[in-house]
Amino acid sequence: MGTGHMRIAHSTLTRTVVPLVISGCFGSTGSGLMGIAGGNGSTNHPPPVLGFFVQPNSANVGQIITPPVEVVTRDSLGGIDSSFTGSITISLASNPTGAALRGTTVARPVKGIASFSDLSIDKPGTYTVQASASGSASVTTSAFTITPLTGP
Repeated sequence: MGTGHMRIAHSTLTRTVVPLVISGCFGSTGSGLMGIAGGNGSTNHPPPVLGFFVQPNSANVGQIITPPVEVVTRDSLGGIDSSFTGSITISLASNPTGAALRGTTVARPVKGIASFSDLSIDKPGTYTVQASASGSASVTTSAFTITPLTGP
């Protein structure tokens, strides 16, 4: 029988305690941060980091781009920021033909994702789309093509 003492190696203790501390500080919902202020020392919610959850696909002129373009809001640790409810604006970033982006171009995220389900472009060409939110850096998609209508 032992003396009641147990020897734990430092690496074992670190692998056990650190995840427990992290899981106690970071929740699985919301921004992932609880009780931590933004970078300016205030209790204001810091701006999210934007990314495209679903990039635009190629489509025909005037056709709704499917699947819907989706913009995700992420917190400073890379998790989905489901607490951000500010407006996200989407616009053409590269527009060599002077085309118009049609549809709903301003949306508020639901559970961290803003969906733009009725976007179309009125001229053929190759484009990129940009998303932005107040206080956040904008983000731009990969290039995609809008093709002319062909048929009888």
